[in-house]
Amino acid sequence: MIRIGLLLLIAGVFIGIPHFALADAASDIQSQIDENNRQLNALKAEIASFQKQLDTLGTKKNTLQSTVSSLTLSQKKFASEIQATQNKISSANLKIKDLTLSIGDKEESISADQDAIAKALRSTAQDEEDSLVVKLISSRTLGDAWQAADRARQFNRALADDINNLRAVRTELTTNRDEVAAVKATLVALHNELSLQKKSIDLQKTAQQKLLTDTKNQESAYQKIIAAKKAEETAFEAALFELESQLQYVLDPSRIPPAGKGVLRWPLDTVFVTQQFGKTSASQRLYVSGTHNGVDFRALIGTPVRSALVGTVLAINYGAVPNCQYGKWVLIQHPNGLTTLYAHLSDISVQKGATVSTGQVIGFSGNTGYATGPHLHLGLYVTEAISFKQYACRSGSVVTIPVAPPNAYLDPLAYL
Repeated sequence: MIRIGLLLLIAGVFIGIPHFALADAASDIQSQIDENNRQLNALKAEIASFQKQLDTLGTKKNTLQSTVSSLTLSQKKFASEIQATQNKISSANLKIKDLTLSIGDKEESISADQDAIAKALRSTAQDEEDSLVVKLISSRTLGDAWQAADRARQFNRALADDINNLRAVRTELTTNRDEVAAVKATLVALHNELSLQKKSIDLQKTAQQKLLTDTKNQESAYQKIIAAKKAEETAFEAALFELESQLQYVLDPSRIPPAGKGVLRWPLDTVFVTQQFGKTSASQRLYVSGTHNGVDFRALIGTPVRSALVGTVLAINYGAVPNCQYGKWVLIQHPNGLTTLYAHLSDISVQKGATVSTGQVIGFSGNTGYATGPHLHLGLYVTEAISFKQYACRSGSVVTIPVAPPNAYLDPLAYL
């Protein structure tokens, strides 16, 4: 009967041993994560403050000083975003460390529990070889025999509970391993985001340096550049309107998806529309045709621009000619009969013929071409109506541009 008592001791000692060192390590890791979160909240407030200042600058007259101030603020905002992303990466690494410790503890616990349960089962099997009659005969009294039998039943119940606990620990172990895989995937995404943010701030610095070099820090020189861009814009709009008015196309609605929200995704993570599609009070004043053939979004130089849908890069212009038409642009053909144009980019990160996924970064916003300020121009075409024509810039350089009949232009906002 001593054996049953020993078995109960085994169950109590070996199963579920507390790990105080692990608890201390986990507490320390959580403290570091909490501190990271505190810093992250402070950075978010800082980023919001920079954005508010940029919004205020955007309402002021377009001068050299306001443009330089905007670029300086933009760099500070991107720098804070980089710090925030690095903070998130640190927290993700700490979470992986915490989960790794937990996994190691559970693996040790499972191993110890398995050994203890195996010993208990072997001893139980040996004990159960004695029949009830033998136990009764060997006991000094009938009460002793019943007490021994009762202890055996208690042990069996405890053993069953421990086996169930072991199963639960194994389930937790699987969950921890899944969490590690998820956090590692998040970590990859954060590192990609960090690379984009570093690219953005580099583009900001390049743009600022170019601006100061081109203008020699003189307001008069800056206004001449703006005037030249406006003149190029007027000439381009007139030429495009004349060219596209001669094109004929009969739209078959069955060849394209019906308008509806969510057909395309937004090309920017933060959306602010500055010029809508079609005839508006602004378009009649700004464009020769009286209509705007796309949608303009406010976007700082260096803001990542994303593909609105999976597709193939149909054409690219790297913007070798300054102040001409759409500047640097990317044209993406989608499998649903639509094609999107992303114009006035500061940099392009895809190649012609490449397959892109929905939301993939295809470039960075800018003010190339005839744009007088940084923004993204998003155009939407019926794919089968697109053709490519040569356009002579005012400088005399010739570039290729995508064109389409007026009725083959669609309102992007109707599909976003």
